[in-house]
Amino acid sequence: MIKAILFDLDGTILDRKSSLIKFIDYQYEKFIGYLNHIDKNTFKSKFIELDQNGYVWKDIVYAQLIDIFNITGLNVNDLIDDYIHNFCEQCLPYPNLINTLDILNSNNYKLGIITNGKYPFQYHNIKSLKIEQYMDVILVSEKEKIKKPNSLIFEKAAKKLDIDLCECLFVGDSFKNDYEASKSAGMQSIYRLNNENEMHYGTNNIKNLYELTDIVKMANKLL
Repeated sequence: MIKAILFDLDGTILDRKSSLIKFIDYQYEKFIGYLNHIDKNTFKSKFIELDQNGYVWKDIVYAQLIDIFNITGLNVNDLIDDYIHNFCEQCLPYPNLINTLDILNSNNYKLGIITNGKYPFQYHNIKSLKIEQYMDVILVSEKEKIKKPNSLIFEKAAKKLDIDLCECLFVGDSFKNDYEASKSAGMQSIYRLNNENEMHYGTNNIKNLYELTDIVKMANKLL
C-alpha cells in the first residue's frame, strides 16, 4: 500500500530546461553591456550545451563562456552570484503540478522531495514553485551529505515520514539516480518522461504529472 509519494526536483516537477532558458534570457539582458558582442541565441545555445542538464556546476560553465566569447569586465564570481541568487526567480513548474499535489494531499498521501544539488540553492527553487507547504520532507543532497543513487538518502526520507520503504512511491526523471536507485532501496518507482530523457522499456512511467492521480483512483475510491 502506498502511503507517500516522493519526487525528484529538476526534470520531474521543475521544468529545468524552460527555467534555464528563461534565466539565460534574463541574465543576458542584465549584463547586455558586457555581452552585446555575442549573438543572444549563440550565447544561449552554448550555455545550454556546457550546462549538460545541470550536471556541470556553473563555475565551470561561466569560466568556459568567458573564454569562448572573450567576455571582459565580468568574472565568474559576478555571474555565478547572480545565478545563485536569481535563478529561483525564473523557475517554472511542469503543467498540472499544483493540481496534482492538491489531489494527492487531499487523499492523505504524505509528500516529499529528494533532490541532488546544492543547499540552499535547491530549497530556494522549491520555494519559488510555491509547493514547500505540501511537503512533509525535503532532502537536498549537499545538506544531507548523501547523494542519489546512495540508498541511504531514500532510507532517511522514509524514516522521517515514519513509514516503510515499500510504502513509498518515488517519481524521478533519472533512470539511474531515481528509478533504479529508489527501486533498489526498496521503494516503488515511476520513471518521469520529460522529452529530455530516454525511454527505458519495462519501466513504470508517466509523461504528465497528472497521471499520478490514477494511483489515487486505484487506491482511493473517493475519486
